[in-house]
Amino acid sequence: MSLKGYYLLPHPPIVLPEVGRGEEQKIKRTSESMDAIGKDIAKKAPDTIIIVTPHGIMFQDAIVLSCENEMSGSMKKFGVPDVSLKLPVQKKLTQKIYDLAQTEGIPALLATNQLMKKYNTSVAIDHGTLVPLYFVSKHYNNYKLVHITYAPLGDIELYRLGIIINKAVEELNENAVFIASGDLSHRLSEEGPYGYHPSGEKFDKEFLEALQEGDVKRVFCMDKNVICNAEECGRRSAAVMLGALEGKKFKGELLSYEGTFGVGYGIMKFNTLSEDTSRLFDLETIRKEAYENKIQNSDPYVRLARESLTTYLKTGNELNSLPEYVTEEMKKEKRGVFVSLKKNGELRGCIGTIFPVTESIALEILHNAIEAGTNDPRFYEVDFQEIMDIDFSVDVLTAPEPAQKDELNPAEYGVIVRSKGKTGLLLPDLEGIDTVEEQLSIALDKADIRPDEDYSIQKFKVIRHREE
Repeated sequence: MSLKGYYLLPHPPIVLPEVGRGEEQKIKRTSESMDAIGKDIAKKAPDTIIIVTPHGIMFQDAIVLSCENEMSGSMKKFGVPDVSLKLPVQKKLTQKIYDLAQTEGIPALLATNQLMKKYNTSVAIDHGTLVPLYFVSKHYNNYKLVHITYAPLGDIELYRLGIIINKAVEELNENAVFIASGDLSHRLSEEGPYGYHPSGEKFDKEFLEALQEGDVKRVFCMDKNVICNAEECGRRSAAVMLGALEGKKFKGELLSYEGTFGVGYGIMKFNTLSEDTSRLFDLETIRKEAYENKIQNSDPYVRLARESLTTYLKTGNELNSLPEYVTEEMKKEKRGVFVSLKKNGELRGCIGTIFPVTESIALEILHNAIEAGTNDPRFYEVDFQEIMDIDFSVDVLTAPEPAQKDELNPAEYGVIVRSKGKTGLLLPDLEGIDTVEEQLSIALDKADIRPDEDYSIQKFKVIRHREE
């Protein structure tokens, strides 16, 4: 038995009357549409609801499948602990999804309370799950839950997870529906959680249009910078759901869209029209072609960074000689170099040297690329399978020079602050850092220097090389 329903639902706590206390009337269409979805699911009377959420226990490198006999949660942190849910878990289906994920090489773990004790937490229903199910449970309660928290994996891996979910449902002949929980852009207005950015409106429009048209390729080929700047949390949930729709032609029916509080709330149900050919091969081909194009069109700086990390992850060894494309300038000049990695527009690693520690820019890149991928303490080590989804950039630094605060410009200059042996550095022209005050505050914080301490300032420029 295939999945009987597919839904994209937001999870704004304020839509619940107990939380909103009248403010929910400002997103009345959202409330009405979620109520309509609840009624639609009640008509289907599923034995199981599978929900993918961004707000459960999240690991950076593995999908999390909750695997206790039951789960509970409340809206306590939103001031209403009496709004709560307790649901039985469909452990057989959860285990089947996990087993298939292991077979297919998709990183996943079964979350039990015993395991979660190691992380000082426990298995619980998060608000990304509770808010959608609040409306379902108004009309229907006779169901078990499969609770999945996505990880920031590559789009293809998330899509393949969706395929696995559908396969598990079919093999167990489970009567189930699928909910992709996620809000759209959080940057639709200055009043929103992250302020305004034009990418917010652009993302929401393109994303919803592609889903309405059933155009999976368009969803997966959206501009990464637009995605990143939109600050959304629903695209990955939808990527898993689209995988569950593999082999089916479908259209999305948009019930409502509102952005009243600076966050996009899109509600959509998906109608399957007929059987269709597999899209997975096409998506993998698009990904491979984009990767090859990136390599062919990148300049020597980023090409060397990519080749250095790729070789190390693949073989465990560093490059033993410089490739032919390395320029004379890279071989002869000595500069500080930062290598940055981004995955789906989000930082995945960054390591650099303010002053050169090797004999050339080229050797600096070789070393720092490996360090950025394996030794940035903020991130787990890059896996070789991620390389195709990572964009490289190389910043070559000019020599730092002393500066006063009024000589700084975060769009043009990077900054170095020093005090009592502590040093903090921030590169120039970073997204969201628009003032000298912001730039200095972050640099001081990185160095653990208090703003009221005496500290010196240096400024520098960078020559930035990026993959397009």
